[in-house]
Amino acid sequence: MAVVMVLGLISCNNTDQNAAGNLGKDSTSMVDVKGQVVELKDPEVQAIYDSYIELKNALVLTQFEVAQRAAAKLKLNLEAHKGCESTALTAEKIAAAKNIVTQRENFTSLSADLIAMFKHADLEKGTIYVQHCPMANKGDGGDWLASEQHIQNPYYGSEMMECGSVVDKIKNK
Repeated sequence: MAVVMVLGLISCNNTDQNAAGNLGKDSTSMVDVKGQVVELKDPEVQAIYDSYIELKNALVLTQFEVAQRAAAKLKLNLEAHKGCESTALTAEKIAAAKNIVTQRENFTSLSADLIAMFKHADLEKGTIYVQHCPMANKGDGGDWLASEQHIQNPYYGSEMMECGSVVDKIKNK
């Protein structure tokens, strides 16, 4: 019986290590892969959404430099869209952050702004999921957008990958 338990523990640990290792190699692994295609009518708004998802995925995978590049791209897309200048400044803070903790802290206000934006956007295809982690930001919670219902937590990454729940769905009107 003891041997079976030890073998079970070893195989679970190896499986977890392999899964975690695979996440870092391919930035799309397990992140929005199962998500449906989200199409928005306005190409500028589509570019903002795509850049945001790229940033969210980098935070899920705890990829600091990838998150910096995605935030810089998102900043440019936000600057190009009238009315999003202050949100572009938040994206700039994420791009300039010195560590992933600071990136994740600024991601909260960025997400709040973009959730409000996408609730009023013209969605042609797909569903945008508003997700919430109650433990983010020292227990104050944090929301984010995703193309899939399955939780992939950008605030904690592999530490608490599935912490959270879907709190709203943005659908075609």
